[in-house]
Amino acid sequence: MTRPARQQVGGATTTPRRTDDRALAELQREHGRALFGFLLGLTYGDRQRAEDLVQETLVRAWQHPEALESTHESMRPWLFTVARRLAIDARRARRARPHEVGDHVLENASAAVDHVERSVAALDVRQALGSLSRDHRAVLVEVYFRGLSVIEAAEVLGIPPGTVKSRTYYALRALRSALPAYSAAAAE
Repeated sequence: MTRPARQQVGGATTTPRRTDDRALAELQREHGRALFGFLLGLTYGDRQRAEDLVQETLVRAWQHPEALESTHESMRPWLFTVARRLAIDARRARRARPHEVGDHVLENASAAVDHVERSVAALDVRQALGSLSRDHRAVLVEVYFRGLSVIEAAEVLGIPPGTVKSRTYYALRALRSALPAYSAAAAE
């Protein structure tokens, strides 16, 4: 336990007065449960925060023995006032900080999308498409980029559906050989 800080008063060094441990324990026994219930309501049911605020309220009582020496019948109003002010201060402090994120949120968060990798892959595919014949490229553009069915692509290109299937097969095969790094990654 740390020693209380010494204060300079009129040239003499003194140790500040603190509430007696027995009186503080009695205060906690007499008002602790009611104080916890009061703070539980102020913290919207957050038991941990309410317990922390009860402890902080009792620390204030320990630091201010003059409050216990008052002529009031009960210390409860003073304790509740201190507790309410501490709860308000804690709420203001939390609102001034960025919102805290718990572990469960971080565990369920999706990984950041790497747009650089995606852009590089798009450039590689574009370059590989440029190496294909015009007929093979036209079939892939209609089927994969425009999302047309084999029959729709055949109508647009003016060729039979079987030719669309054949050109698609050979065009994809040529792309696989033009993009060996991507073929190996897809196999894994």
